[in-house]
Amino acid sequence: MGIEIERKFLVTSDAWRAGAVGEEYCQGYLSQYPNPTVRVRTQGTKAFLTIKGKPSSISRPEFEYEIPFAEAQELQKLCITPLLKKTRYKILDEEMMWEVDEFHDENKGLIIAEIELDHPESSIKRPSWVGEEVTMEPRYANSNLAIHPFTEWMIEDGR
Repeated sequence: MGIEIERKFLVTSDAWRAGAVGEEYCQGYLSQYPNPTVRVRTQGTKAFLTIKGKPSSISRPEFEYEIPFAEAQELQKLCITPLLKKTRYKILDEEMMWEVDEFHDENKGLIIAEIELDHPESSIKRPSWVGEEVTMEPRYANSNLAIHPFTEWMIEDGR
């Protein structure tokens, strides 16, 4: 069984951008919590179907399968959520691979850094541009951002 162990953080500056090259992602959800989350994603010229179970702390079951790109595009038409668009950058810092997601459209302005770990107790050294941890805050889940975009929170929070 596949297990995803991931922590998420807000990004506090543009220091990570130096030399960063991104790839465009477009994803939608065929099923969401409280059921298993089923995501269909295109990234660049590849496509994936991902099934994620209920989180337990920072880990959860995850199964990911590469699928034909054209089939992913058809599956995205069946999604129960609007499609979520972002650019993902991979940043190597202190021998740790960070993924920085810069969101677009209704989530513009939100930038999140994620790190996948081998063990829930693994220690990490945060780069200077990594701020507050939001791993356990559901509103930062991509599946939630698809239906409750970041720009809506800013209005609700009076920002």
